[in-house]
Amino acid sequence: MRGGPGMVWVTVLAALTAVGCGTGENVVVEGTPPATPYGGPLHVPARASEESGARAALAESGAAGRALECDGEIAAGGQGETWSEGDGGDTPEEGLAAYFGMEQPGVPSAGYRVEREEAGRVLFSYDVDGRTKVAVVVAKDGADRPGWGPETTAFCDPAEFPASWTDSHGYEIWTDRDGHRVPTSRVSSSAGEEHCDWQRAHFLELNRDEERRLYARDPDGVLEPGMLTAAYDGDVRLPRDAHDTGYRFEDRRLWLTDDPSTAYVRTSDGVEAWRLVRPDMGCR
Repeated sequence: MRGGPGMVWVTVLAALTAVGCGTGENVVVEGTPPATPYGGPLHVPARASEESGARAALAESGAAGRALECDGEIAAGGQGETWSEGDGGDTPEEGLAAYFGMEQPGVPSAGYRVEREEAGRVLFSYDVDGRTKVAVVVAKDGADRPGWGPETTAFCDPAEFPASWTDSHGYEIWTDRDGHRVPTSRVSSSAGEEHCDWQRAHFLELNRDEERRLYARDPDGVLEPGMLTAAYDGDVRLPRDAHDTGYRFEDRRLWLTDDPSTAYVRTSDGVEAWRLVRPDMGCR
């Protein structure tokens, strides 16, 4: 909720302002602001933090972080990059387009509305069901930021974006036993990186009790030897002490035991044992 924890760029402002970074949709759409627009200051000093997590993101995102209306915690936020003369926009809308060109943030790049304006600053919001999920404060002629461009930015967990957007951008959003979308900060999965030649493997990340665990499905043995604590097994019996976490993605259901070395994924074909990835192992 509001107030809670919520590259070098080639000048392509005209194209970005006309469409949403190649999506064919408008970056800024007309319409009325949200029913309860953000009422706080648009300039809140952003403070660097040595911590991580929602509290740090809120401190580093200034007014943008305070303008969010996340169902969960703020996912990320920060100050805009600096840029050179001619890279900033001539209008606030071009300043918003500059945000996507400069930072490539991995959030929806179309469908923003003007939520608040004041001298030298404009708050743009991307809303879902009338609640702000991405906030971008653009400012004019800041220090080492000539023209209009992003001053502070913040966004909620991708699970709070529309399913149409996350599905089309490769996110695997798990749900709980009631069908509610689970934050990617809690559970997420994806195919392996192509540049590592791991695309035939699949990874599952769990964050429980501030502990991050990464598991892998590797039926074709494409991962490096010794990367997993044990070999993947695609046909196992579910242990008697396993419990259903309630997490689901398509036909996959996640079961766990007290032994953190294995995650059991139940599908329509049986039960698979996904093994824990050893710490500090990665693509080389």
